[in-house]
Amino acid sequence: MRFLLDAEQREFTASLDAMLTAADTPSVVRDWSRGDHASGRALWRRIAEAGVFALAIPEAYEGLGPRPLELALAFVELGRHAVPGPLVETVTAATLLTEPGPAKRLLPALAAGETMATVARDHGYALDGEAAGIRLSLTAEGLRLAPGHGPVHPSLDPARRLTPLAPGGELLATDPPLAPALLLARLTTAAQALGVGLALLGRTVAHVKQRTQFGVPIGSFQAVGHQLADAKISLEFARPLVLGAALTMTEEDVAAAKVTACEAAYATARTALQLHGAIGYTAEYDLSLWLTKARALRTAWGSPDECRDTVLSGGRRW
Repeated sequence: MRFLLDAEQREFTASLDAMLTAADTPSVVRDWSRGDHASGRALWRRIAEAGVFALAIPEAYEGLGPRPLELALAFVELGRHAVPGPLVETVTAATLLTEPGPAKRLLPALAAGETMATVARDHGYALDGEAAGIRLSLTAEGLRLAPGHGPVHPSLDPARRLTPLAPGGELLATDPPLAPALLLARLTTAAQALGVGLALLGRTVAHVKQRTQFGVPIGSFQAVGHQLADAKISLEFARPLVLGAALTMTEEDVAAAKVTACEAAYATARTALQLHGAIGYTAEYDLSLWLTKARALRTAWGSPDECRDTVLSGGRRW
């Protein structure tokens, strides 16, 4: 299947790529990992000004959406540039907030980038709970607005800071739309992972052209070329699955896109680490910012086994 973006979509992704390239996102990621959110919040507002979060929010609440395809395109670029923060969680929160009262009160701020949102199941960990202004907890009673959060816990990806949410809080909905929220969470995670994989591949191709052994670039070695070709094929195979899932938004298609894109990104991360050698293991080297993210996204919002089971069972509700 071949997808051709229209002129508006191409312009949107190009402008987002240019903005994020100029933003020096590796330094933003390092600040975020230390708990310094100033540069991350500034970048967040610029992303919101580009209309990214509005794509998940209905027009009635100052949004532009829901527009899953454009969201997927945006999240590929966010992953390509390793943008930190609760990106998936914010658009997922927008899907959960359907009751008119809470939606009118909370969604315009999300669309404008004035605040971030995070989501966690009851007694679970929320991503970037200390940075988010809207903390949603899914409990047995329904969807609650958590009154606070607990201590920050480290994760495999230093830029993904985990916090438990405080119990109680305002009950926003007794029957929130869990299935649509999970669909959008998995779709945007898949798109983000695809962008991460593309960034890892691009950086590795550039590296093997410069790194030499026996007086020649290692990229000229047949074994290296085969590894990079395998990574390229897996990522290019994932791309139409992600875009196709954004069009159909069925449980099976989204789960297939999620497992394929995340596994492709993870395999590319392993190839990138091997071809970079020892320098790839160092936290000071920028490659690590994408390596850890590829690993974390692989299990976020559904493990590979869970997504495969959804595909094989013909769809499963959250």
